[in-house]
Amino acid sequence: MGYSVVAGAAGRLLFGYDSFGNVCGKKNSPVEGAPLSGQDMTLKKHVFFMNSCNQVKGMRLDRTALCVSSCPEEQLDSLEEVQLFANTSGSFLCVYSLNSSNYTHSPKADSLCPRLPVPPSKSFPLFNRCIPQTPECYSLFASVWINDGDTLHRILSGIMSGRDTILGLCILTLALSLAMMFTFRFITTLLVNIFISLVILGLLFVCGVLWWLYYDYTNDLSIELDTERENMKCVLGFAIVSTGITAVLLVLIFVLRKRIKLTVELFQITNKAISSAPFLLFQPLWTFAILIFFWVLWVAVLLSLGTAGAAQVMEGGQVEYKPLSGIRYMWSYHLIGLIWTSEFILACQQMTIAGAVVTCYFNRSKNDPPDRPILSSLSILFFYHQGTVVKGSFLIPVVRLPRIIVMYMQNALKEQQHGALSRYLFRCCYSCFWCLDKYLLHLNQNAYTTTAINGTDFCTSAKDAFKILSKNSSHFTSINCFGDFIIFLGKVLVVCFTVFGGLMAFNYNRAFQVWAVPLLLVAFFAYLVAHSFLSVFETVLDALFLCFAVDLETNDGSSEKPYFMDQEFLSFVKRSNKLNNARARQDEHSLRNDEGTELQAIAR
Repeated sequence: MGYSVVAGAAGRLLFGYDSFGNVCGKKNSPVEGAPLSGQDMTLKKHVFFMNSCNQVKGMRLDRTALCVSSCPEEQLDSLEEVQLFANTSGSFLCVYSLNSSNYTHSPKADSLCPRLPVPPSKSFPLFNRCIPQTPECYSLFASVWINDGDTLHRILSGIMSGRDTILGLCILTLALSLAMMFTFRFITTLLVNIFISLVILGLLFVCGVLWWLYYDYTNDLSIELDTERENMKCVLGFAIVSTGITAVLLVLIFVLRKRIKLTVELFQITNKAISSAPFLLFQPLWTFAILIFFWVLWVAVLLSLGTAGAAQVMEGGQVEYKPLSGIRYMWSYHLIGLIWTSEFILACQQMTIAGAVVTCYFNRSKNDPPDRPILSSLSILFFYHQGTVVKGSFLIPVVRLPRIIVMYMQNALKEQQHGALSRYLFRCCYSCFWCLDKYLLHLNQNAYTTTAINGTDFCTSAKDAFKILSKNSSHFTSINCFGDFIIFLGKVLVVCFTVFGGLMAFNYNRAFQVWAVPLLLVAFFAYLVAHSFLSVFETVLDALFLCFAVDLETNDGSSEKPYFMDQEFLSFVKRSNKLNNARARQDEHSLRNDEGTELQAIAR
């Protein structure tokens, strides 16, 4: 990060720059050997390409660009009109070394001024470029200028041009997550039914919009740009993935639809536990603030990586920035930092909530809750268990990287002829890593709770949590699963509405940006934000059931060793176990009938 910030210049990417080493919209430092560099461009915030329509060298846009105060919105047919435009607007469309009074007299005006006629142009939000407005010039300029850029710059341009949209979608995610928290806090059977209906409609709606956008791309490619082709491929990929996820979730919703009543009771018990430490609901706010700060820093470093380069003076005093090949490929390492640090921030929240729940659960006097359980949990976390959280969060990128590598190898081998066995092995490896990832997420949470109970390190806590859960899995595994599933549906609902808003917003400027990456970032951030808010309930659920298991291990309910749990929690677990046992016996009975054994005679 430090080297990229020193070697990079995110301002060039953010504000645009001319051909002489000046960043538009700011005061510049001179570049050695470039006489026209180091100028004060504070009032000149737009980038104007001198020959955007007339001069294309080998299908590469002529790089002569200037910083101007405004773009010429009307066509200029002569040098006199160019001179008049400079005098009235203060925008000098010729090279800086030529004074505006000499536009019509200097013999060098033909080479230092734009070729005539100068087409009308308008400032586009993408780095304040002056974009030609005539159809034929617009098409030529767009196809050459955009297709000429490399993939990294197209991705960064999509991020920067949609920065306001991304910020707005983050605010939308925050509002939706708060609404979900309110729903789970005061949940009823009616609210659960409405919530599941909204999830189904949201999934179907997003799938329909994605397939409609793909159809629109295939039938309306007005300009053959790399950006449009890439966007079309990404829309197809999004549509296929979202359709598959929708089908799986709809099947799960249909299978678990009869457990709504138990789910409502489960959340009522969870809310009762939260009532003993109500400030737990405010923990996601500071987590969200820290995540936003980190994401802004991460994007700033990514921009610096994309602009890290050394200035080289070319013929005519023009300046080009040659990228540093090594530092630009550090984005993969930077991606690991994004995953690890985000998981670390979320793990700190999980550890804090688990510690507060453990303190309240193992309090004998239920009518007299402990003082400041959250502050106590935070202090223990920061003074004793930072290493535990670092280890747990580090396991997530360690497991996800092999998944990415396997997926990349599988896609690379698709182009070659390989047998069905190799493809099957790759799919098996990917599935195994996916299952391991999901299991580690659950194990990490239980390890944090065990650490809060016993004060042990991460590895010891993970081992103890695994043993306790293995012994007592019959008591609460099924209960915890459908509770976590409802919380996951809440995260899916937040992501669905955020992605839909992103699709509508990014699609307006699809010709000038690769918006697939910004949309992926928005979806990733939306899921993390929703996870940081709704994981309060998920963490409380997991912590409660693990405390329940420890309580069963150490106490027997007698007067000498009474349970720490309240009677309502114990009766709920017993009712759910009876229901599960009854369903298991019913399934076993139906299986015997299907096999043709133990059939009863039909009474006539």
